[in-house]
Amino acid sequence: MRLKGKVAVVTGAGTGIGQAIAAYFTAEGASVTVNCHERKAQETVDRIKKVGGMYIVVQADVSKADDVDRLINRTIEKFGRLDILVNNVGIYRSHLAHETSKEEWNAVIDVNLKGAFLCSKRAIPEMLKNENDVIKGRIINIASIAGIVGFAASPAYCASKGGLILLTKEMALDYATHININAICPGVIETLMTSELLRDQDARKDIMSATPAGRAGRPEEIAGAAVFLASPDADFITGASLVIDGGWSIK
Repeated sequence: MRLKGKVAVVTGAGTGIGQAIAAYFTAEGASVTVNCHERKAQETVDRIKKVGGMYIVVQADVSKADDVDRLINRTIEKFGRLDILVNNVGIYRSHLAHETSKEEWNAVIDVNLKGAFLCSKRAIPEMLKNENDVIKGRIINIASIAGIVGFAASPAYCASKGGLILLTKEMALDYATHININAICPGVIETLMTSELLRDQDARKDIMSATPAGRAGRPEEIAGAAVFLASPDADFITGASLVIDGGWSIK
């Protein structure tokens, strides 16, 4: 078990990529705080129970500092330490720039970028307390290829994910001797967020033709990469942005 004895917080763990990461982490021996709306938690909890993993469920809005404090505090109270943070939670809105309201812009930036900052800010001091470890903590930011290349009608989303990639690099530089901080940049993955898009046959055809692998990705393919980045196998990797998109961005 590559994560035996480790404690992780996974935000947005109720569905899709976050759920798969939480399940994979527990299967690898980690204790996990599942951050999501309680009504979305049951499927994740069921997956964790199948492997006998340790977990708690904490509902918290990552864009609010007080909620983030409660999320991390509950983790420390339950498990006594924090080793891994996965900033996964994200929202998507589609409009042209001139049609994007200030409220929509703020909502996307607050969750996708500010939320990752607030969670990292609160988690880092806890990780630095892990005195017996050379690598005291690991942060994995779930960004997107939309932070690398432009996606039509997605100004707030692209800005948030591009910012998250640069935040990853900056924090990795600041904490390189003690905390590994990396990003994963998924392409189009079969999740609740993409379900409406992928149900549209014309849109799905366009996506498949733009993806050299010829298909959308699966949440488990992102989770496997997250386990690797959270494990000792990745001790010498920090500040990286791992693209997992079936070749989309190389065309």
